[in-house]
Formats: sequence, C-alpha cells, structure tokens
Amino acid sequence: MTINSSGTTVGEFSPDATLIVSGSDDNGVQIWDVATGIEVMTLKGHTESVNSVAFSPTGTLIVSGSTDETIRIWDTTTGAELMKLEGHSYPVNSITFSPDGAKIVSGSDDMTVRIWDTATGAELIVMEGHSYAVNSVAFSPNGTLIMSGAYDETIRIWETATGAELMKLDGHSDFMKSCPSSYSVTSVAFSPNNAQLVSGSYDKTVRIWDTTTGIEVMKMQGHGDWVTSVAFSPSGAQVVSGSRDRTVRMWDVMTGAEVMKMDAHRDSIRFGM
Repeated sequence: MTINSSGTTVGEFSPDATLIVSGSDDNGVQIWDVATGIEVMTLKGHTESVNSVAFSPTGTLIVSGSTDETIRIWDTTTGAELMKLEGHSYPVNSITFSPDGAKIVSGSDDMTVRIWDTATGAELIVMEGHSYAVNSVAFSPNGTLIMSGAYDETIRIWETATGAELMKLDGHSDFMKSCPSSYSVTSVAFSPNNAQLVSGSYDKTVRIWDTTTGIEVMKMQGHGDWVTSVAFSPSGAQVVSGSRDRTVRMWDVMTGAEVMKMDAHRDSIRFGM
C-alpha cells in the first residue's frame, strides 16, 4: 500500500473479504465493514501519517508503516497495538506480510528494505543497495523472493533467506538518463506463479519482466501521467494499472494490448492486491 494524493492509504481487503483496512494523514489506521461501509475501529498509536497497511494472511493481524519511522502490529479483533518495530531512520513507505505470515518486509525513505520477524518483532535482515527512497515492496507468492521499487528508477529482487541482491532491473530510466529520479518506480507486484513481475513508474509506462533473467518482456504505454499502482490478476493473464491520469487500465500480459480503460476518478488512483 502507498499513500494517495488525498492523504488516505488505499485499503486492503481482509483474507475473508469482510473487512478493509486503511490509513491516513490523521495518523490513524481504520478498519471498515465491507457489507455496511461502517467504520468498525480506529487504531491509534502512530504519531505521523500512516503510509502503508496490510492484513496478515490469516486476517488476525494488521501491520502499518508510518512517517513516524515505525512499523506497528495490531490485533484485528481488539484493535490493541501488539508491537512497535523500530529501525528505519526515515518514513516507512511500504509494508506487507510474507505469504505464511511469519515475516514482514518494509521499504523506507532511508533507502533500505528490511525483514522483520512477526512473532518477536526482531529485525532479521537489512538490504542495502537502492540509492533513493524505496517506494514499494512485495513478497513473491512462494515467499522466497522480495521485490522493491525505488525512487532511484530501479527494481531490485532479493533473496528472502539471506537478503542477497539477486537482480537489478533498470529499464524505467531509459528515457531521460540526464534527469535523475525522473522515472521513479512507484509500484511493483509479482505474478501468481512467480515467473514475472510488473512495475509502474513516473515514466507513464507499465512493464513486465522475467524474474529469472531480469529481461523486460513487455512495455505497455497509454497512460497520460504517472503510473501509481500495478497488480496482476489472480490468473496472471492480465495486469491492471492505476494512474495520476485518473484512469484504471487493464492490459493483456501475452500481447501487451490495452483491454479496457475505466475513467471517472477525480484524482490519482492507487490500489493494492
């Protein structure tokens, strides 16, 4: 999850799809009932904007990352703050659980990607390599890889077990190398089968990459402004992207063709899967 221009972190559904969690510039984490739209609970503890939120795979926990440089773990049922994780020295921009819920990965303005133990809150690994703020992080579906996208225009793939950097993908910087960080990578996601990843960027493109070779296999163009969020469909056959051009677009992964364009939003669009 990343923060949108209106100051509210776009919500993530609970695994059973009965709840949505969101965060805001008001420093709170909110839980909402999907059926009624009623706010069920507000979780208070962060002292600055909440930039990223996620449910654990079981739905019993929520993790949040904030401009206050902390990560907090909450009990979904009671709203109690179970743990505060400290280690980042700048705002935490993106955070999520591993597929088994045992680990948490975070990305920060301090240019690091960090892995944490969910049960103890211990910081397990610090991954360094990015030269600017890390905007987006994601675990692969099998949990063995971590991907990060950063303001340095690169995507990096890391080994979860060791924190080793396995690959650096830098195609988003090919338009204007003379202007550093003009094409910040804003959002990244793995395909359901781990074989590919998708990225979105300030360069207005959506790109698909081979996770084994690091080769860019497809570049989709059509958005008229920054691409702020990307995700694969559950089947892996389509990619959906949201943009500051106020459209959501669906793309065919095999051909790169734009399958659908949806308008009507009044501001930048961000979403999470």
